[in-house]
Amino acid sequence: MVKIIGVQASSVAEKNNINPGDVLLAINNHEIRDVLDYKFYLCNSKITLKLKRDDEAENTFEVVITKPQYADIGLEFESYMMDEKKSCTNNCIFCFIDQLPQNCLRESLYFKDDDERLSFLHGNYITLTNLEDEHVDRIIKFKISPVNISVHTTNPALRVKMMRNKRAGEVLKYIERFDKAGISINAQIVLCKNINDGIELERTLKDLCNLRSLLSIAVVPAGLTKFRDENDLYKLENFNKADCEKVIDLVDSFDSEIVYCADEFYLKADRELPNEEYYGDYPQYENGVGMISSFRAEFYDYVNMFTNCLTTPRNISIITGEAAYSLIKELADELQNRFENIVCTVHKIKNNFFGENITVAGLITGGDIISQLTEQRQNGQNFGDELIIPASMLRYERDLFLDNVSVQDVERTLNIRVIIAENNAEDFIRKVLGE
Repeated sequence: MVKIIGVQASSVAEKNNINPGDVLLAINNHEIRDVLDYKFYLCNSKITLKLKRDDEAENTFEVVITKPQYADIGLEFESYMMDEKKSCTNNCIFCFIDQLPQNCLRESLYFKDDDERLSFLHGNYITLTNLEDEHVDRIIKFKISPVNISVHTTNPALRVKMMRNKRAGEVLKYIERFDKAGISINAQIVLCKNINDGIELERTLKDLCNLRSLLSIAVVPAGLTKFRDENDLYKLENFNKADCEKVIDLVDSFDSEIVYCADEFYLKADRELPNEEYYGDYPQYENGVGMISSFRAEFYDYVNMFTNCLTTPRNISIITGEAAYSLIKELADELQNRFENIVCTVHKIKNNFFGENITVAGLITGGDIISQLTEQRQNGQNFGDELIIPASMLRYERDLFLDNVSVQDVERTLNIRVIIAENNAEDFIRKVLGE
């Protein structure tokens, strides 16, 4: 049962005299425990809601509603999940959160989620160790698909070692249940050098590629920050150029329409990234697979839509991380060649906060931006009239960096207007051109 905290004006629920404070007990005689129950049982043309008013057991009543099958009814709940998020019970040797410095980043960054509901609703990856048979039964019953699974290895003993959870090996059986039930699976393998790479990686890829319901696999390197030693964590090594070449070659020996390497492997191997056709519909985009190729292709698709209409000169700067620097520099140069009256300088921000092994733009802190650009300005660098930063560096509200430095802090300290470019090529072009 879940408490209703709001009823949308003029909604079906309001017209049926459902009030804030009422408690939703069931839909069509099915108990409502969380958002999955609610969304699944709401998808009927005729629903009977059992509710309770004033916290009194005898004050239960029913409301019968006829509606379009997938239409909402206008109820609002205290939290989107209608329940507490499930936290991770593992202690993975590569966990990025364990490598964070304590008490100096946004509080939400320290929460480890491992919630099968978020896998369906937001595409989060789950390890399966939080699941019991009843949870798997519900996923199959509701036909929740795809399920995104952090597999890492199909060797049960090795999985227990890597995740330091005694259930980590036995819950691999749930993958077989999903596959037999036709539940589609996206898998991710966080690769740790000399642990689950090489022969173990080959085994894992073979096992996963035998699944009928497999959609895709992402092979991504474990991210190692400079705080690992300080936090007394499992000793892990970074992949060097030769290691990355071996990983790419192994992955390429499998079905290229299913198994993908993260962009980082190609960058570290100094190999050309595959083109956009290689990635199909980019099933592992959020895992850093194909992001660079996708952005480049999108840029050249959109840039011809814009005409050379800049009558007022523009002098701007763009910042990015080390991984995307070559791409952003290429695209900025292309815009300067196509459009008159624009000067566009790209600045590579090194990740001093997390360490040199972390190169993605999304993990750049506001403090690193301020310190490095301040030093460049002292050395005579002119940043122009505007500073464009990618939205990936900020939280959803587009106001704070990871280290709680605000966009306004950057503007005030550097005395420059900051423009936020959303994470797509069209908006990038528009912001560079001043639209």
